[in-house]
Amino acid sequence: MTILIVGGSGFLGAELVLQAAAAGHTTAATFASRPGSTPKVSWHALDLRDFDRIEAVMAKVKPRAVVNATSGGPDWKVTAEGPVRLAMTAAKHGSRLVHVSSDAVFSGAHVHYDESCLPDPLTPYGAAKAAAETGVRLVHPGAAVARTSLIVGDRRSEHVRAVHDLVAGIRTGALFTDDIRCPVHVADLAAALLELASSDLSGVHHLAGSDAVSRHELGTLIARRDGLDAARLPTGLRADSALPGALDVRLDSRATQQRLGTRLRGARQFLAPGT
Repeated sequence: MTILIVGGSGFLGAELVLQAAAAGHTTAATFASRPGSTPKVSWHALDLRDFDRIEAVMAKVKPRAVVNATSGGPDWKVTAEGPVRLAMTAAKHGSRLVHVSSDAVFSGAHVHYDESCLPDPLTPYGAAKAAAETGVRLVHPGAAVARTSLIVGDRRSEHVRAVHDLVAGIRTGALFTDDIRCPVHVADLAAALLELASSDLSGVHHLAGSDAVSRHELGTLIARRDGLDAARLPTGLRADSALPGALDVRLDSRATQQRLGTRLRGARQFLAPGT
């Protein structure tokens, strides 16, 4: 099929592009500032705040499926409004849409969240992501919304870079022992998203790893995998900091996992030494 990866130059987007092209799909991707280098992929500049450009790219590519892997942080126009306009355009062109969302839509008040749980964000980023989910599903009822958690892989991952920098002493800060998430490997997540794109599944789906770990445990696992001294990682409590956001959010992905062939490994497995 012809597939368009929106945000293809980002960490997750780049993995989606690689896997889509390797699977033999006719692959197009968008970039904000610099195109990727994957062979046989057509690249298109796109700013999700430019609604005319969204239409132009969609009309040129004519994708059967679109995966929106962009990350605009708390920028409301990019993170909330842009995905809704993209969904409207995908619906107009008859394209399937998979929209990537985040566990930031939850406050942590209930700790465990399955696909039926309603968003209750605490941060501007979480609010923008929650608004995008609602808007996307409203204008494109056949779309799939895929919530995920911390995305981990090699040094391109911000979480891995942070661990290396903390061990080297070139970054300050601490890894919180009370900040808990369900990290997912970028390759597993990309494969699951492409499987969703090839299916007719709609609605909300959770794509997170099977292990709930603290930021500090995640850092320790990364350090041990990469041969670093985990004892050099500073610890702290997020509850004692001024940082906004949830403490403990665990996405329950079991219902989605039963519908997909792609296995979402836990961090203790995909970060085991030698993997």
